[in-house]
Amino acid sequence: MKLCVFDFDSTLMDGETIDILALSFGRGGEIAAITCEAMNGKLDFFEAITRRAAALKGMRYDEVVRICENLPLMKGAIECVGELKRRGYKVVVFSGGFHIATDPAVVKLGADAAFANILRREGDFLTGQVGGEMLFDFSKGDMLRRVQSLLGVAAEDTVAVGDGANDRAMFRYAKTKIAFCAKEILKKEATVAIEKKDLRLVLEHIA
Repeated sequence: MKLCVFDFDSTLMDGETIDILALSFGRGGEIAAITCEAMNGKLDFFEAITRRAAALKGMRYDEVVRICENLPLMKGAIECVGELKRRGYKVVVFSGGFHIATDPAVVKLGADAAFANILRREGDFLTGQVGGEMLFDFSKGDMLRRVQSLLGVAAEDTVAVGDGANDRAMFRYAKTKIAFCAKEILKKEATVAIEKKDLRLVLEHIA
């Protein structure tokens, strides 16, 4: 068995979920600046995610659902995942973002699973709190080792695709490390760098 793990925001999806939510909520500039710092490795990821989630306090949950069900997939995402499945890969999504965004995308893409965070709500509104599986800089690496152990897949048969600083953790446990339209901090640790927004190009580097 082989495994391919994708980041979600700005990799499988063309944009940053939390920035898109913030723009709708009138906090776009503030949250986008924090996202930029975090993805470039200039801000601790836990601090970044908690600050950004707090800025969404009071946003209507039904609006969050509506936006997250209609996020734009990256060009070539469906074709890339479909071909990887045909080649015998398990395809898993790791996101420092939120299940409310990744779960609908997993269905559209035909991926096998997603691990992400949860925007907490009380009644019809977000509380500004966040919890989940991907809250820290090390989370993706830790989860990748767990998935590899569960599936019996070695690092030699693992591909990781991402764009930001928090994807470095999963790169450590994958032989093929693909930086997709990525920040410089991630490119330094990649075995492959793709600069064009088309996920079909990933297939050229995977057996």
